[in-house]
Amino acid sequence: MLLLLVIWLPFALPIQYFFRQDPNAVTIIVMGLLFIEFVVLQKVWGAKVYRQKRIFSCYGLVRTRQNGIELGKGLSIGFCVCLALFFLEAICGWVTIKTPNSILFPIVAEGLLSALGIAFAEEVFFRGWLFFELRRDYQLKTVWLLTALIFAIAHFLKPIEEIIRTFVTFPALVLLGLILARAKTKYSQRLGIAIGIHGGLVWGYYILNVGKLLTYTNTVPNWITGIDGNPIAGLLGLAFLSILALWMKPKATKKEEPILRI
Repeated sequence: MLLLLVIWLPFALPIQYFFRQDPNAVTIIVMGLLFIEFVVLQKVWGAKVYRQKRIFSCYGLVRTRQNGIELGKGLSIGFCVCLALFFLEAICGWVTIKTPNSILFPIVAEGLLSALGIAFAEEVFFRGWLFFELRRDYQLKTVWLLTALIFAIAHFLKPIEEIIRTFVTFPALVLLGLILARAKTKYSQRLGIAIGIHGGLVWGYYILNVGKLLTYTNTVPNWITGIDGNPIAGLLGLAFLSILALWMKPKATKKEEPILRI
């Protein structure tokens, strides 16, 4: 991870300086470079450390029909959970949902691509590489907790005022991390299901938010509906994630696939 940072910073800092007036462009470029660097270094890491030419297969990233089916299943689960959450809020009168128009179709396609890109990159890192490395030294439940905590902390690298203001998001991110780690374990260590659930949640929120289909009525505090409109950063979001976490709990009798040893 330190090597990743040392190689990345000389490229990231000039980009942030020259494109500082467009934060979105900066984020896309620097994070894209970071992930490309991560993939390249992983190929070297796999070949030199583990003598594995296909190290990403060890992480659960396999090109199989079953993994593709699980990706679609996860996408449906995440998308439906997100829509169900806002549908319940609409029934309670906490939000109003506008009728979509023809402009929404490009947003749906754009949202799907963005969501899959974000989910793919984060899952390969957290539930792929990090999960694999920790699993070599720790028990499975410890790995679930550690990957979930690191996942949440990585999303909280921001000014202290923002950390305090949005702290309710932290337990939600830990719970989401646990869900995704459990999902991977439940489905024989393949990453498709985790990428799908993660992407589905992002996709559903992207459509509603970017498509401007939501209007909050402010009849209840935002710690119930979600800080800054983030659906998982509120009490209702935590409740939905808790149900999903129980659903994704692997069976106690399920055998784990062997961990790669050197």
